[in-house]
Amino acid sequence: MQKIIFLLHLPPPIHGSSVVGKYIQDCKEINNEFDCTFINLLASKSVSDTGRINISKLIGFINTWLNLLRLLITQKPSLCYFALTTTGAGFFRDTTFVLLLKLFRVKIVYHLHNKGIKEKNHSFLYRLFYPLAFNDTDVIVLSPLLYEDIRSLVLPEKVHICANGVPLNNYLLSPKKNKVIPELLFLSNLIEEKGVFILLEACEILKNKSIPFHCTFIGSWGDVNEERFNSFLKEKGITNYVKYAGKQYGQTKFEYLRDADIFILPTYYAKECFPMTILEAMSMQLPIVSTPEGGIPDIIEDGITGFLCPQKDASVLAIKLEELILNPTKREEMGKATFTKYESAYTLEIFENRMYQILKSIIATD
Repeated sequence: MQKIIFLLHLPPPIHGSSVVGKYIQDCKEINNEFDCTFINLLASKSVSDTGRINISKLIGFINTWLNLLRLLITQKPSLCYFALTTTGAGFFRDTTFVLLLKLFRVKIVYHLHNKGIKEKNHSFLYRLFYPLAFNDTDVIVLSPLLYEDIRSLVLPEKVHICANGVPLNNYLLSPKKNKVIPELLFLSNLIEEKGVFILLEACEILKNKSIPFHCTFIGSWGDVNEERFNSFLKEKGITNYVKYAGKQYGQTKFEYLRDADIFILPTYYAKECFPMTILEAMSMQLPIVSTPEGGIPDIIEDGITGFLCPQKDASVLAIKLEELILNPTKREEMGKATFTKYESAYTLEIFENRMYQILKSIIATD
């Protein structure tokens, strides 16, 4: 049985890469086929803690590095799966693991959950370390649209496409009812670049036009905190139209998705790749309103499964939301289309099988 070391992200905190890491750790197909060892690279315990350096993180990094060294000596793995952080301090931390793996001549496959390499490659330090990190490695990206970010570093034949997938919650599915006041849902960490204030501005426009709606925000506080969020609601006069429902996980989160009518993620987040929350909304038969950031245009077919709006444009966002709010038939048609696409491309089973096939093919390559 071939040995694989998995350097990945596991919750907490809850975000896309850690959710995917948990899916991989629990995948029966991968665990049955390979002798797997999992190492959690995440030292942060919350979203707000991400990117900060402290003593506990430094100690955790040293312990992880020593643990990897021990495993490389004792296990002699055939492959290392690595959820590489591509920018910032996390990249330079991860480069120390890469150097250790290359010292032991271990085959590496990176699974990229964020982007920014193309932009950072203009910096001297990154130009020095990127070729070192990516030389002779395979890379998994979430969408063909994301290859452009690594084109200068990785040959096409070394790139593997594996879209994210999420489980289906059949027990929560129910037909959408034509409500008098449609429910809009934002589900993501509350980071300004996720479009929090763009959506709130769109809500103000809808309110001023007397369009009936209610909008719920779910997620962890990020650079948008509670005081700032509530102050903005009061400033725009939308306190009665918008609420923050806190962090929601598991069944409770899917109950909010079940009860929603429209899912919205007006993101302009520079590292956005392939949001898991959009896939979860698709699994719950929701029309999606988002932006053409990262791999999102691969997920959403504009005008069929939802709408792609220009980034940072609250007026266009409000127009698209108004169209869906006032047209329940269109909402239902788009919701059915999103679920059909989910079933054909984004189930957890499809993701797990594709990941297994990629790992198997890389190991088989001399």
